Amino acid sequence: MGLTQSSTGHHLVSDLSLELLQKDLADTIKVALAGNPNTGKSTVFNSLTGLKQHTGNWPGKTVGLAAGEFNYKNYDFVLIDLPGTYSLFADSPEEEIARDFICFTDPDVTVVVVDATCLERNIHLLLQILEITPKVVLCVNLLDEAKKHGISIDLEKLSEILKIRVVGTTARDGVGLDSLKEAILETVLTKPREDYYRFYYKNELEEKIKQGVLSLEDIPYDHKTKRWLAIRLLDGDKSLISKLSQFLKDRDFINIIEASTLIKSAVDPEYDLREEIVSSIYKNAENIALAVSVKNKWQRAKTNWDELITSKAFGIPIMLILLGVVFWLTIVGANYPSQLLASGFSYLEEKLLLLFDYFSAPTWLTGLLILGIFKTVSWVVAVMLPPMAIFFPLFTLLEDWGFLPRIAFNLDNSFRKSGAHGKQSLTMCMGFGCNAAGVVACRIIDSPRERLIAIITNNFVPCNGRFPTLILIITLFFTGRGTLSSINGTLILLSLIIVAVFTTLLVSKTLSKTILKGIPSSFSLELPPYRRPHIGRILIRSLLDRTAFVLGRAIIVAAPAGAIIWILANTGINDQSFLSMFVGFLAPLGYLMGLDGEILSAFILGLPANEIVLPIIYMSYLSNGSLIEMESLVATKAMLLNNGWTIVTAICMMILSLNHFPCGTTLLTIKKETGSWYWSVLSFIIPTVIGIVSCILIAQSFNLITFFLR
Repeated sequence: MGLTQSSTGHHLVSDLSLELLQKDLADTIKVALAGNPNTGKSTVFNSLTGLKQHTGNWPGKTVGLAAGEFNYKNYDFVLIDLPGTYSLFADSPEEEIARDFICFTDPDVTVVVVDATCLERNIHLLLQILEITPKVVLCVNLLDEAKKHGISIDLEKLSEILKIRVVGTTARDGVGLDSLKEAILETVLTKPREDYYRFYYKNELEEKIKQGVLSLEDIPYDHKTKRWLAIRLLDGDKSLISKLSQFLKDRDFINIIEASTLIKSAVDPEYDLREEIVSSIYKNAENIALAVSVKNKWQRAKTNWDELITSKAFGIPIMLILLGVVFWLTIVGANYPSQLLASGFSYLEEKLLLLFDYFSAPTWLTGLLILGIFKTVSWVVAVMLPPMAIFFPLFTLLEDWGFLPRIAFNLDNSFRKSGAHGKQSLTMCMGFGCNAAGVVACRIIDSPRERLIAIITNNFVPCNGRFPTLILIITLFFTGRGTLSSINGTLILLSLIIVAVFTTLLVSKTLSKTILKGIPSSFSLELPPYRRPHIGRILIRSLLDRTAFVLGRAIIVAAPAGAIIWILANTGINDQSFLSMFVGFLAPLGYLMGLDGEILSAFILGLPANEIVLPIIYMSYLSNGSLIEMESLVATKAMLLNNGWTIVTAICMMILSLNHFPCGTTLLTIKKETGSWYWSVLSFIIPTVIGIVSCILIAQSFNLITFFLR
């Protein structure tokens, strides 16, 4: 494919290669179409070009591009549909392509499509493009949706502020497309206004930009482009610098490199320049949107609520309250179905034992299949299914409602300061349900380095398999009786969750400064409108896609674990089982950590599934050959106290529950997601070392305090 001749003698683009787009297209007008995802940009493209479209890949990229042609007033236009992007900071292939096309192929005009219902965050991209070129037309699309939401936009005022042509459209109905064509043609045929909208940064940054422009005096760019280039060099945009080598003469490129070194040397390494740039752009976008948008009282109420829930003062507390409610409902609601399932499995176990006895099955076979495999699997199902069946729908409800992206927005700054990615907060939330699911969710993070940080640290938030252990210990040792006990327990559990989040941030910071060094990437998180959740869809997604999937994986891992535990407990040397020998071997380290050998052996043997840690402890204390379930909380506490448990033991047990190796399912998932056992082993070692050291420090500190108080 290449250039073809039309009936009017005009050249048409039918190849998407960069070299072709830089050629002289004679009378053909080259138009770039840019915009955020979900703004109706593709609809605008299809409506303007009809069937005269071509597709291909950007050179060296797998990202698809589309090009189309249309004719207006005897002028031929080629329209290039750039990938949907939120920013030109080039943290992804899509953003890099959009930036490179606008910067280096010099389109005759760039049409920026924005969503009229969320003008503020869409204008962010427009302002970045205006820093490169004033040859811009703003297409305010989805005006019909804005009207439904009670939003009206003063397009004339918006045009006067920006000093560019602004056109309102409803592209799917064909409304405003002729006006858009006219605006494109007028922008091409007339000189841009000298006073088109440009904003300035704080004085300190502006001074550095001026120095940068002076350093670029030998570069063959006009002043406005030199200013933009100086900002990018200050920001340290390596992908842009490498791309410049393809478009500049050798001498000019050398001058750019020298200028880049000089400009960067003037920036304090501790100065968060990217944050300053992004904040300034967003502030200007907000001011413009406020000046031209009018909302009805219901829409203003939604906006005020959004400002409240994402504010620095109230965002985090509101998030903690909602998570606390979810945990409370999970704690209270899971008790009764768990007891019912346990009773049902216990009844079924009795019948199976009678059946095996009726057929005179060997004792070892009965023990292995019923007291080993069946009992372990039934415990996992009874303990794990009810909390997941409650937690996952509630979690999905918050997701459908639109709250989870706002959690990511609130935590983005904390994760970015930790050298991680803001989206890690979403994957961390997924880890509350299942760490394996949280690891899979890390796919939403584009940066390989930051994705690895998210994967390695996901285990620091407790999953549904660890909640029963935490809840039981809190109930036995830290809450009383009465109606407030569940609230007290929820507050303590929420405090542990906060500790887990801080640990996640601390480890993320350490990884980003050591084995996973790098500069945190920015990302533009689209805050979706609040939507009425679809209960039916929530139940299907949460119960089938999540609960059933995670439970199935746990059962697959728990079944062989039950067999191994039963064998260890019922075989040995000199009337001593291998399990008791293993307990004795771990006892010294256990006592040093404020625990004992039975607890440590339970955690190790519970590697396949965290749900079986408590049953193994019970089995070891009572010298029983199979997993058991205590009939009441009173009996459970009495047994633990008789085996030397104290408040210190309970605290260290909770700390180790928060900080120990991932379960077998999660480790296998990490291997699958990273393609390397190295990261799985590292994910095993880091939390385990933190848990051991933390328990030793806590236990020995209590021992020291007790010694001095005697």
